[in-house]
Order: sequence, then structure tokens, then C-alpha cells
Amino acid sequence: MSGRLQRLAQFCTDTRFEDLPPALVEQAKRHILDTFGATLAGAGSDVARTAREVYQGEAGSSLIWGTQQRVGAAQAAMLNGIAAHALELDDTGGCDHSGAVVIPAVMAAVSLSDQPMTGREFITAVVIGYEVGRRVLEACGGYSAHNGAGWHSTATCGVFGAAAACARILRLDAGQTLSALGIAGSFSGGLWAFIHDGSQSKKLHSGRAAEGGLLAARFARQGISGPTRLFDDVWGGFLNTLAAPTSNPEALDAGLGDVWKLARCSIKPYASCRGTHSAIDALGLLLEQLDVQVDQVEDIQVSLCGFLKDMCGGHDVASQAAAQMSLPYALAARLVHGHCRLQAYDDDLRGDPRIAPWMSRIRLEVDPQLSEDGEPVVSVRTVDGRQASLCVDPPLGAPGNPLSDAALEEKFFSLAERVMPRGQAEELLGQLWRLEALESLRTIERWLT
Repeated sequence: MSGRLQRLAQFCTDTRFEDLPPALVEQAKRHILDTFGATLAGAGSDVARTAREVYQGEAGSSLIWGTQQRVGAAQAAMLNGIAAHALELDDTGGCDHSGAVVIPAVMAAVSLSDQPMTGREFITAVVIGYEVGRRVLEACGGYSAHNGAGWHSTATCGVFGAAAACARILRLDAGQTLSALGIAGSFSGGLWAFIHDGSQSKKLHSGRAAEGGLLAARFARQGISGPTRLFDDVWGGFLNTLAAPTSNPEALDAGLGDVWKLARCSIKPYASCRGTHSAIDALGLLLEQLDVQVDQVEDIQVSLCGFLKDMCGGHDVASQAAAQMSLPYALAARLVHGHCRLQAYDDDLRGDPRIAPWMSRIRLEVDPQLSEDGEPVVSVRTVDGRQASLCVDPPLGAPGNPLSDAALEEKFFSLAERVMPRGQAEELLGQLWRLEALESLRTIERWLT
């Protein structure tokens, strides 16, 4: 039996709310709040609405947030997970999109429980989910290595985070939790093939991982066993199969219980791939530094690593999904519209005739000296011949450069109010800010319809 898998399972069962540093609890609440906001807005997206139609007429008691529809728990995990990631506004830096995977899975697990689930138990399960999902990604060699190989880590690694969190909510013991993690390994999957045509399959990955993690925990609770040597150096093992050239199994339990992975996660200020955010920040600061308006900019050059260019270098803006992965579009939108909020990715603003000429004046050049995990360098040249360059590291929303509570609340209201009145959004926000004091999570569900 894998000692590391055993230690992960034990960590999931042994960790208590009192073990969590107060600053980590506050950050967890911010990420939970942010994920609910992203999901409520995402419920109105095309992909979320279409996904709900698949389950139309199927009965259940688990709520799809932002709607009146109820389905089975696994289906709710799937559909809320899809909505959470649908608009590219969910958090990053965990599995990668841990909030969109873990929180829908945990809420679905809560709906299965006969006993009231306190806010403290909820926070603890969420922290555990972020922890395990991120550690599996680091065991694969990290984000750029695993995703660069073609795997979408939100799906491949996120399912472990969902399984760990649900195991905790369902009160599995260490042996059952070990099985849940093992079963999750067999449910793992998710490819970056969507990047070539802006297809919607990426949005399904978070939901599928949430559903898979919940099912893994439920199967384990019923006594179905999972592989105990999942992370060992064996044929068919997870790391051997999905990350053989880059695997680092020591990352699974290094500093476990002392180094909290949620603490490294970011909240997105912009409705685009996290890989574009540093450049968006840099462009805004350079316009201020040079004291120029848009019509005084000659062109823009971005020096970036090969991985980021492959991931975000496309010029396809035919769909919202494709535009959200495009660094040239993000910078053009920042110039033309003055922001990269969700509205900048709506059909009418994407189709603005000023966008295409600007995208043609934004050059991306791979710098082999840059780390695959490094941020890009943005250079702006003005029509009068001046030039300035800047690299913003960390970008806005990262732990080292966090959104203020006021900015976080502004983002939340801008999203939640797409599906509910301001007063209801304010009530929900108030409940989420005092989450650790809630005696039952049922208190917040009434505000999610």
C-alpha cells in the first residue's frame, strides 16, 4: 500500500477546523463566496443552460444554483460545476480551478446528509479538497508540465480534490477515504483539445470532476474498493500513466498539514484565462506610465514563454470560449473597451470593428529565457516613438496582490445580480461572510434559488 496515499487519506479524516490558521479560514470564505458568484452568473450561460436540458424531467432534491431546478446529487455536482467554470471567472491556482470542482461537489454531498452540516465542517471540507487536488497536480510535476502534456488538470487532478472533500462531508473513515481517492484516479481525465477550436468541452471538465469525486466517495462509502497503489511506481498507476516523465510523488505529502495549498490560490478580476491576467495588468500600468490614450499607441509586443503562447496565443474570437483563451484579444479589449470584465467577452463587444485592427498590432514573441511558469513582459510603443516595458508578477488577484474585500464584493454583486435581485444577493453575501458561524448550510441554500 502506498504510504503517501495512506497519509493523504488520514489527513482528510483527521484535519479539524481548529487546525486551520485563521487567515486560511478567511481566504477559504473569500474563495467560497467568489465561486458562488461565478456559478450564479454561469447558470445563465449557453453551455450551462444546454447541460441542464440533458437532465430535464429527472427528479431529485439537490438544487441547481440560480434556478428552481432540482436533480440528483451527482447531477447537481455536474451542473453546478459546469456553471462555475462556464464564464472563466472562477478561481485558479489549485487543481487548477479548484473552486469550480470542490464547492459544487461538497454542496451536493451536503444535500445527501440527514444531519445538519455546519459552516465550519463545510469550510474544513473545502480546504481539504483544495489541498488534495493541488498536491496531486504538483505530484504530476506542476501546472505547466502536466497541462503542457495535453492534460487539463482541472479535470485530471480536480477529481481527487472533490473526492477528498466529499469523503469528509460523508464522514468516511481513513480506509474508505483511501478507496475514494483510488476510485477517483480511475475517473480522472480531461484533454486540452478544446484549445484548437474554442469548443465548450473545457466547461464540462469542472462538472465532470465534481461529479466523479462525489461518486467516488459514495462508492467507497458503500464498500467498493479503490486501488491502494495508485501513486506507486507501478504499471497502471496514476503518475506512471499520466505524468511519467515529470512525476514528483514526494509532493503528495511534503509539508502536509503545515503548508496549506489554498493559500497559493488566486481570485480572478478578469473574465479570461489566468494566463492573460499579468499582461492585462501590465498594459494598464504602461498606459498610465506613458500617459497616453489608446489612439497614441503604435503597437504592443509581448515576450512570453512557449507554453503560454501555445495556450493563449490564438486569435480566434468567434466564440466567447475562444476569446477568453486569447491573450491578443484580452489586450485589444483592454485598449478598446478599457476593461476585461465579463461584458468585454459578450458578442457585441467581441464584434466591435476596432478589435481586429488592434489584434493585428499586438505581437507575441517567445523568449526561451523565460520560465514556463513565468509571467510575460509587455512593451508598449507610442506613435511619438517612446517605449516602455513591464512585467507584473504577481498579477492582481494573486495572494501577493489580492483583490480587496470591496472589489471582491463588487465582483460578486455584478455576477449574482444576473440571476437574482440585489436584496437577495446581499442576504446571500452576508451568510457567506459569516459562514463559520452557521449551524446548518441549509441556511444559505434558500438564497441560491
